[in-house]
Amino acid sequence: MKRQRTTPSFVGLRPSSDCASAAARGSSVKTNTRCELVLRRELWRRGMRYRLHHPGLLGRPDIVFSKQRIAIFCDGNFWHGHDLEARLAKLARGHNASYWVAKIRRNVERDHRETRVLEESGWMVLRFWETDVLRETSEVADRVAAVVAKRSVEVSARRSTTSRKNEAVKMGAIGQ
Repeated sequence: MKRQRTTPSFVGLRPSSDCASAAARGSSVKTNTRCELVLRRELWRRGMRYRLHHPGLLGRPDIVFSKQRIAIFCDGNFWHGHDLEARLAKLARGHNASYWVAKIRRNVERDHRETRVLEESGWMVLRFWETDVLRETSEVADRVAAVVAKRSVEVSARRSTTSRKNEAVKMGAIGQ
């Protein structure tokens, strides 16, 4: 039984040139993408402060509100599979189709897995498509602001409850 390949392969394919290979690698920007910068500027303009690309979090979210445990990803339409079925159909008709279809599917699966793991560890994950951020920046920022405000209230309530419990424990220990 032949083992199914789990990762795409370029076996038998050569890059058109060293220059083209370097350009392709360089064009796949990982941080500070246009949509990410647009959203960050809008959040900053509203007085919201955040961290960038937290190295300790799975997936290195683009924007992080640490106290509220909110991780935000600005997903590029191509690499993260926006309108996945149409994208895969188009890729299937192109050059090296098996590689590209597998690559985009893996990216989508990875995104789902990272979101699940972060949520299981208590993080709120927000994912926005590149086109949505660029077309509806204000609406996306409104959504982020609402989630941050809600989580801030929840964090304050948890801290208050914890403080009261700790105070009660201290008083109980003193009274004995």
